[in-house]
Amino acid sequence: MSGHVHQQPLTILVVEDEPKIAQILVDFLTLEGFNTLVQHDGRDVIETIKSQQIDFMILDLMLPYKDGLTICRELRQFSMLPVLMLTARVDEIDRLMGLDIGADDYVCKPFSAREVVARVKTILRRVENTHGSQSEQVIRYKHLQINIERFKCQVDQQDVELTPVEFRLLHTLLKRPGVVHSRDSLMQVCYVDDRIVSSRTIDSHVKNLRHKLTQASQQKELLHSIYGVGYKVE
Repeated sequence: MSGHVHQQPLTILVVEDEPKIAQILVDFLTLEGFNTLVQHDGRDVIETIKSQQIDFMILDLMLPYKDGLTICRELRQFSMLPVLMLTARVDEIDRLMGLDIGADDYVCKPFSAREVVARVKTILRRVENTHGSQSEQVIRYKHLQINIERFKCQVDQQDVELTPVEFRLLHTLLKRPGVVHSRDSLMQVCYVDDRIVSSRTIDSHVKNLRHKLTQASQQKELLHSIYGVGYKVE
Protein backbone atom coordinates (compact mmCIF):
# COMPACT_ATOMS: atom_id res chain seq x y z
CA MET A 1 0.00 0.00 0.00
CA SER A 2 2.69 2.48 0.97
CA GLY A 3 4.20 2.08 -2.50
CA HIS A 4 1.40 4.11 -4.07
CA VAL A 5 1.65 7.05 -1.73
CA HIS A 6 4.19 8.90 -3.85
CA GLN A 7 2.40 8.72 -7.19
CA GLN A 8 -0.05 11.47 -6.39
CA PRO A 9 1.43 14.87 -5.60
CA LEU A 10 1.26 16.03 -2.00
CA THR A 11 -0.98 19.00 -1.21
CA ILE A 12 0.44 21.92 0.71
CA LEU A 13 -1.81 24.46 2.36
CA VAL A 14 -0.26 27.94 2.34
CA VAL A 15 -1.81 30.26 4.92
CA GLU A 16 -0.37 33.72 4.28
CA ASP A 17 -2.17 37.06 4.29
CA GLU A 18 0.24 38.83 1.92
CA PRO A 19 -0.88 37.76 -1.59
CA LYS A 20 2.57 38.42 -3.12
CA ILE A 21 4.36 36.15 -0.65
CA ALA A 22 1.68 33.49 -0.97
CA GLN A 23 2.00 33.57 -4.77
CA ILE A 24 5.80 33.23 -4.70
CA LEU A 25 5.48 30.20 -2.44
CA VAL A 26 2.80 28.69 -4.67
CA ASP A 27 4.97 29.20 -7.78
CA PHE A 28 8.00 27.52 -6.22
CA LEU A 29 6.03 24.67 -4.68
CA THR A 30 4.23 24.03 -7.98
CA LEU A 31 7.58 23.87 -9.77
CA GLU A 32 8.61 21.19 -7.30
CA GLY A 33 5.54 19.14 -8.12
CA PHE A 34 3.36 19.94 -5.10
CA ASN A 35 -0.33 20.80 -5.24
CA THR A 36 -1.15 23.97 -3.33
CA LEU A 37 -4.13 25.56 -1.64
CA VAL A 38 -4.01 29.13 -0.37
CA GLN A 39 -5.88 30.86 2.42
CA HIS A 40 -5.31 34.53 3.21
CA ASP A 41 -6.66 34.57 6.76
CA GLY A 42 -6.94 32.21 9.69
CA ARG A 43 -10.70 31.76 9.77
CA ASP A 44 -11.34 28.48 7.97
CA VAL A 45 -7.94 26.83 8.18
CA ILE A 46 -8.99 24.13 10.65
CA GLU A 47 -12.14 23.36 8.62
CA THR A 48 -10.06 23.03 5.44
CA ILE A 49 -7.68 20.58 7.12
CA LYS A 50 -10.57 18.52 8.45
CA SER A 51 -12.43 18.42 5.15
CA GLN A 52 -9.63 18.03 2.61
CA GLN A 53 -6.55 15.87 2.13
CA ILE A 54 -3.74 18.20 3.19
CA ASP A 55 -0.21 16.83 3.59
CA PHE A 56 1.65 19.89 4.85
CA MET A 57 0.93 23.43 6.02
CA ILE A 58 2.98 26.59 5.67
CA LEU A 59 1.48 28.90 8.27
CA ASP A 60 2.14 32.58 8.82
CA LEU A 61 2.26 33.65 12.45
CA MET A 62 0.39 36.94 12.03
CA LEU A 63 -2.96 36.44 10.30
CA PRO A 64 -6.27 38.27 10.28
CA TYR A 65 -9.10 36.80 12.44
CA LYS A 66 -7.07 33.98 13.95
CA ASP A 67 -3.29 33.89 14.36
CA GLY A 68 -0.89 31.07 13.55
CA LEU A 69 -0.27 30.18 17.20
CA THR A 70 -3.96 29.58 17.84
CA ILE A 71 -4.35 27.59 14.63
CA CYS A 72 -1.34 25.41 15.42
CA ARG A 73 -2.57 24.70 18.95
CA GLU A 74 -6.04 23.78 17.69
CA LEU A 75 -4.56 21.60 14.96
CA ARG A 76 -2.48 19.63 17.45
CA GLN A 77 -5.61 18.63 19.33
CA PHE A 78 -6.51 16.30 16.48
CA SER A 79 -3.72 16.08 13.91
CA MET A 80 0.04 15.70 13.50
CA LEU A 81 0.06 17.45 10.11
CA PRO A 82 3.58 18.84 9.58
CA VAL A 83 3.69 22.64 9.96
CA LEU A 84 6.32 25.16 8.90
CA MET A 85 5.69 28.55 10.48
CA LEU A 86 6.62 31.88 8.95
CA THR A 87 7.42 34.76 11.24
CA ALA A 88 8.53 38.31 10.51
CA ARG A 89 10.73 38.49 13.58
CA VAL A 90 13.87 36.53 14.38
CA ASP A 91 13.52 37.28 18.08
CA GLU A 92 10.11 35.59 18.09
CA ILE A 93 11.56 32.22 17.18
CA ASP A 94 13.16 31.48 20.56
CA ARG A 95 9.93 32.34 22.32
CA LEU A 96 7.93 30.17 19.94
CA MET A 97 10.27 27.22 20.42
CA GLY A 98 9.86 27.66 24.15
CA LEU A 99 6.08 27.58 23.86
CA ASP A 100 6.36 24.32 21.96
CA ILE A 101 3.10 24.94 20.13
CA GLY A 102 3.75 21.98 17.88
CA ALA A 103 5.26 23.56 14.77
CA ASP A 104 7.89 21.41 13.06
CA ASP A 105 10.10 24.31 12.06
CA TYR A 106 10.23 28.09 11.65
CA VAL A 107 11.40 30.35 8.85
CA CYS A 108 11.96 34.05 9.22
CA LYS A 109 10.80 36.69 6.73
CA PRO A 110 12.18 37.84 4.41
CA PHE A 111 13.08 34.35 3.21
CA SER A 112 14.10 32.84 -0.07
CA ALA A 113 11.36 30.68 -1.52
CA ARG A 114 14.02 28.07 -2.29
CA GLU A 115 14.92 27.84 1.37
CA VAL A 116 11.27 27.34 2.30
CA VAL A 117 10.86 24.57 -0.28
CA ALA A 118 14.04 22.90 1.00
CA ARG A 119 12.70 23.03 4.56
CA VAL A 120 9.37 21.59 3.47
CA LYS A 121 11.12 18.67 1.78
CA THR A 122 13.37 18.04 4.78
CA ILE A 123 10.42 17.97 7.17
CA LEU A 124 8.43 15.67 4.89
CA ARG A 125 11.40 13.31 4.64
CA ARG A 126 11.84 13.27 8.37
CA VAL A 127 8.15 12.71 9.03
CA GLU A 128 8.25 9.83 6.57
CA ASN A 129 11.28 8.35 8.33
CA THR A 130 9.50 8.60 11.65
CA HIS A 131 6.54 6.79 10.15
CA GLY A 132 8.80 4.18 8.59
CA SER A 133 7.66 2.02 5.73
CA GLN A 134 7.86 -1.15 7.77
CA SER A 135 4.71 -2.37 9.42
CA GLU A 136 6.13 -1.48 12.85
CA GLN A 137 3.42 1.11 13.35
CA VAL A 138 3.11 0.21 17.01
CA ILE A 139 6.11 -0.04 19.30
CA ARG A 140 5.53 -1.62 22.68
CA TYR A 141 7.97 -1.57 25.56
CA LYS A 142 7.01 -2.67 29.06
CA HIS A 143 3.93 -0.62 30.04
CA LEU A 144 4.41 1.88 27.25
CA GLN A 145 3.25 1.81 23.65
CA ILE A 146 3.27 4.29 20.78
CA ASN A 147 1.35 4.20 17.53
CA ILE A 148 3.50 5.94 14.95
CA GLU A 149 0.82 6.36 12.33
CA ARG A 150 -1.65 7.94 14.70
CA PHE A 151 0.92 9.73 16.84
CA LYS A 152 -0.62 8.18 19.93
CA CYS A 153 1.22 7.34 23.10
CA GLN A 154 -0.25 5.12 25.81
CA VAL A 155 1.06 4.34 29.25
CA ASP A 156 -0.77 1.55 31.07
CA GLN A 157 -3.49 1.82 28.38
CA GLN A 158 -4.00 5.52 29.14
CA ASP A 159 -3.56 8.10 26.40
CA VAL A 160 -0.77 10.60 27.03
CA GLU A 161 -0.78 13.84 25.03
CA LEU A 162 2.67 14.54 23.58
CA THR A 163 3.98 17.40 21.46
CA PRO A 164 5.57 16.48 18.10
CA VAL A 165 9.06 16.94 19.52
CA GLU A 166 8.33 14.79 22.57
CA PHE A 167 6.82 12.12 20.36
CA ARG A 168 9.87 12.01 18.09
CA LEU A 169 12.15 11.86 21.12
CA LEU A 170 10.25 8.97 22.63
CA HIS A 171 10.02 7.16 19.30
CA THR A 172 13.78 7.42 18.79
CA LEU A 173 14.55 6.12 22.28
CA LEU A 174 12.00 3.30 22.09
CA LYS A 175 13.32 1.98 18.79
CA ARG A 176 16.52 0.96 20.58
CA PRO A 177 15.87 0.34 24.27
CA GLY A 178 19.00 0.29 26.42
CA VAL A 179 21.00 2.30 23.89
CA VAL A 180 22.21 5.68 25.12
CA HIS A 181 21.45 8.51 22.69
CA SER A 182 23.56 11.64 22.88
CA ARG A 183 21.85 15.01 23.07
CA ASP A 184 23.28 15.88 19.67
CA SER A 185 21.80 12.84 17.99
CA LEU A 186 18.44 13.52 19.63
CA MET A 187 18.58 17.13 18.45
CA GLN A 188 19.05 15.97 14.88
CA VAL A 189 16.01 13.75 15.12
CA CYS A 190 13.82 16.40 16.67
CA TYR A 191 14.75 19.41 14.60
CA VAL A 192 15.57 19.87 10.96
CA ASP A 193 18.68 21.82 11.82
CA ASP A 194 20.04 22.94 15.13
CA ARG A 195 20.40 26.62 14.38
CA ILE A 196 18.34 27.73 17.37
CA VAL A 197 18.41 24.69 19.55
CA SER A 198 20.76 24.29 22.46
CA SER A 199 21.21 21.02 24.31
CA ARG A 200 19.27 22.63 27.16
CA THR A 201 16.24 22.58 24.88
CA ILE A 202 16.50 18.81 24.57
CA ASP A 203 16.85 18.55 28.34
CA SER A 204 13.65 20.51 28.85
CA HIS A 205 11.77 18.38 26.30
CA VAL A 206 12.98 15.22 28.04
CA LYS A 207 11.95 16.67 31.39
CA ASN A 208 8.44 17.42 30.10
CA LEU A 209 8.21 14.00 28.49
CA ARG A 210 9.34 12.23 31.65
CA HIS A 211 6.86 14.22 33.70
CA LYS A 212 3.98 13.22 31.41
CA LEU A 213 4.98 9.55 31.43
CA THR A 214 5.37 9.31 35.19
CA GLN A 215 2.12 11.17 35.80
CA ALA A 216 0.33 8.51 33.77
CA SER A 217 1.90 5.53 35.47
CA GLN A 218 2.83 4.37 38.94
CA GLN A 219 5.33 1.95 37.45
CA LYS A 220 9.09 2.38 37.31
CA GLU A 221 10.63 5.27 35.45
CA LEU A 222 11.61 4.26 31.88
CA LEU A 223 13.48 7.38 30.77
CA HIS A 224 16.98 7.60 32.18
CA SER A 225 19.50 10.37 31.83
CA ILE A 226 23.12 9.29 31.67
CA TYR A 227 25.10 12.10 33.19
CA GLY A 228 27.15 14.02 30.62
CA VAL A 229 26.17 11.68 27.80
CA GLY A 230 22.49 11.69 26.99
CA TYR A 231 19.37 9.60 27.48
CA LYS A 232 18.04 6.08 27.16
CA VAL A 233 14.88 4.08 27.70
CA GLU A 234 15.18 1.02 29.91
